[in-house]
Amino acid sequence: MSSFELQVVYQDDALLVLDKPAGLLSVPGRGDDKQDCLSARVQWQFADALIVHRLDMATSGLMIMARGIANQRMLSNAFASREVVKRYIAVVDGLISCQGEDWNEINLPIAVDWPNRPLRIIDTTRGKPSLTRWRKSELETPRLAIDVQKQANTTRLELEPLTGRSHQLRVHLKALGHPILGDALYARPEVQSKSDRLLLHAVGLTLYHPVTGEPIAFQSAPPF
Repeated sequence: MSSFELQVVYQDDALLVLDKPAGLLSVPGRGDDKQDCLSARVQWQFADALIVHRLDMATSGLMIMARGIANQRMLSNAFASREVVKRYIAVVDGLISCQGEDWNEINLPIAVDWPNRPLRIIDTTRGKPSLTRWRKSELETPRLAIDVQKQANTTRLELEPLTGRSHQLRVHLKALGHPILGDALYARPEVQSKSDRLLLHAVGLTLYHPVTGEPIAFQSAPPF
């Protein structure tokens, strides 16, 4: 573990913004083989860095860590009160037609699928309220992780989760009938096989600085 492995987008005395690669845990898991993670790599270089939120292991993109307990508390409260705007890009199976640039919503409650943990399911009885906004993305696609044939019958979406449930985007897009390419948990085998990684990337974070109160924004281009 060494500092050069980190992709630090921004740093100051209050927070760090990292660009997490796909396939790396956000925090340590259970077992000796799951101790390498983004938080451990960051703390190797920044001893006061503390977790504020997480990305799934298979998801890449922007992630914030606080520096010190006071900043962790403020940033955690900002996430909990939905003051942080999070944007993602995903490539999903199937063609989606929608008019204009208006946002659409998926408002479906999510619960733990207890017999099949850590999977989540849509459950109108036990599920917690979960809301995702989505629209077709206008981003160019210069570097897709899938070949031309497999790109057919897919759609690139911009996503904004308004709640922060585990696997929310993956579960909601499956419920929409358009699972994310490369999703080993929620997509059918033929959709999984269209990409060697989950095509989900955290492209944007907008928030108020915990010390200055000034609005700050960060972006990361999707690697696909």
